[in-house]
Amino acid sequence: MSSYQKRSKEDLARRVAQDIPGGAYVNLGIGMPTLVANHIPPGREVILHSENGILGMGQAPAAGAEDYDLINAGKQPVTLLPGGAYFHHADSFAMMRGGHLDICVLGAFQVSSTGDLANWSTGEAGAIPAVGGAMDLAIGARQTWVMMDLLTRQGQSKVVAQCSYPLTGIACVRRIYTELATLACTPDGLQCIDRVEGLTHAELEALVGLPIAA
Repeated sequence: MSSYQKRSKEDLARRVAQDIPGGAYVNLGIGMPTLVANHIPPGREVILHSENGILGMGQAPAAGAEDYDLINAGKQPVTLLPGGAYFHHADSFAMMRGGHLDICVLGAFQVSSTGDLANWSTGEAGAIPAVGGAMDLAIGARQTWVMMDLLTRQGQSKVVAQCSYPLTGIACVRRIYTELATLACTPDGLQCIDRVEGLTHAELEALVGLPIAA
């Protein structure tokens, strides 16, 4: 097996941010996707949305400058850019459901090769009891991107032929950003956009266990 270096979480956030076009309205989901806010390229205007009712989020605040009255959907303190706003939860969901977001970046437990998304429950005892806003985001945004580790701690691929966990949305994921590769989900299956240096295409297919178009 060849030698390769995984992307760090910050590298992965930077990779996602690189693909967000200027002027886009983008929701960042709870967890790893929140890191994307810190890596928007300088000079590129991206309007970041949070499900709990914020538009115009900036980077994470500096240590000691946190304002816990200004938090994202994951209860992390955030900053507000000039012109930013916060508003009622119902207005935020109207934006999500009304097709006003260009992109949402979500975490996931599983994604199928054709873009089905499972990201709210593993079905285990004590798991989150309801899907929350993930369903609205996955279907309401014009594009849904997933940011996740490619493999579980047990070494199994989270990219699968068919999701075994409860679904959040069907055929909604366009791209999967992972620590080893960036993949596109198409009606014909997976396509490789890029992979880390040193990882061969054959090795990537072996890790995923599915055919991947070059």
